[in-house]
Amino acid sequence: MADVVVLGAGVSGHTAALHLSRLLPKGNTVTVVSPNADWNWIPSNIWVGVGKMPAKSVLFPLEPVYRKKRIRFLQAAATAIWPQGDDQSGRPSVDVVHTGSGRQGETERVGYDYLINATGPQLRFHMTSGLGPDEGHTVSVCTASHAVEAAEQLKATIERLKAGEPQTLVVGMGHGTCTCEGAAFEYVFNVDHELREAGVRDRARLVYLTNEAALGDFGVDGMTFEERGFQTTSELWTGSLFRERGVEAILGAHVNAVEEGVIRYETLDGEGHTLDFDFAMLLPPFGGVGLTAYDRGGADITEELFAPSGFMKVDADYTPKPYEEWRAEDWPKTYQAVGYDNIWAVGIAFAPPHQISRPRTSANGTLIAPAPPRTGMPSGVMGKTAALSIVDRIKHGSAAPNHEASMADMGAACVASAGAGLRTGSAAAMTMMPVVPDYSRYPTGRDLKDTRGEIGLGGHWVKLMLHHLFLHKAKGRLGWQFIPE
Repeated sequence: MADVVVLGAGVSGHTAALHLSRLLPKGNTVTVVSPNADWNWIPSNIWVGVGKMPAKSVLFPLEPVYRKKRIRFLQAAATAIWPQGDDQSGRPSVDVVHTGSGRQGETERVGYDYLINATGPQLRFHMTSGLGPDEGHTVSVCTASHAVEAAEQLKATIERLKAGEPQTLVVGMGHGTCTCEGAAFEYVFNVDHELREAGVRDRARLVYLTNEAALGDFGVDGMTFEERGFQTTSELWTGSLFRERGVEAILGAHVNAVEEGVIRYETLDGEGHTLDFDFAMLLPPFGGVGLTAYDRGGADITEELFAPSGFMKVDADYTPKPYEEWRAEDWPKTYQAVGYDNIWAVGIAFAPPHQISRPRTSANGTLIAPAPPRTGMPSGVMGKTAALSIVDRIKHGSAAPNHEASMADMGAACVASAGAGLRTGSAAAMTMMPVVPDYSRYPTGRDLKDTRGEIGLGGHWVKLMLHHLFLHKAKGRLGWQFIPE
């Protein structure tokens, strides 16, 4: 019998826990550690952030689902890992601090036989002065509560526009190393829709501020689409959308600071700029949650398990090399932690071997380049893959091979859908296969049959369908296991 502990209950961790509870024989235990009481379908935070959907439509409590699935739930934040055990026991364990009502602040050491690190990102608003909804001057859609605040501020901005006051709205990235450019693209698409629906688009200046060197990069080095034998790039595709909607783009930007009504940023040419604004939704850079690691004697071994970013090192090739030498094979396949055959890191929690986009620095030496995206479908696939590896170990012994799911072999989608009705919405939808380009297999780096960009009502229907399907899946309802990750 074995105890499996999952740190984090986002897309990756929650998916892993559901599959573990479904597949493990009775007598084995699954424990999920998460500081949050609710599960959040983050892709639909975009709709919450423009007021098209209430927060309750993207949230549900975890405890009832886990109780039904016989999963132990600890509402707590993990703080440290003891992968070799401690001076009292040779059994591996994790330290947690409870965050739930009644046990808040209480510490506990939780033993495990197998561990999945799916802790997700630390939202590093602090890396840019004045960034973020808590102590800064900008809003966010990274959490449901952030999205609610964003919707309220957007509504107030629209009211000022209706009163005849011109307004500047800025959407994008709050630091030169941010990821999730796709989310910013989705949000600016939705903001434009809301402004038009309110009849105030002509009085609004809408700016997309991004660390991408070119539109359509999305942190994946751009894409090539083919339709009827004609090839175009995601740069041209995105640029045409922005021109059609009157969205201004500021590219290759690193935000140095945000003050009341002013964004200060540097561009790749090394020049400093300011941008006055009335409303700004800027995403933060991501980092690991700050776990520490100790050996059995209590010596700090954090650097052995984690990269400087705080993400856990796995079976990737972390050898520093120039962009021209990057290969699809650099990316992890099993997500097993370096040096430990009973730990996996999945979703945003694992350390990428390098960026996917071409690395760039400004003339002043400032890094301005998107970090690799690792959210949505890839995160779910990784969570299931780690769960299957653990199930095989428990059922068939430690020699059972790991399952594999390289981002160089899996696809992803970004659907920027505006509107909430079946007949009134529209979407700009992109799919790519694989996420990490492989130029040894495909001339453009990706399979043209499965890499495309489409615009219209069809993509909007897909987004609505995915919203309801994935909530059904995450709640563990009848047939959930047949819905793909």
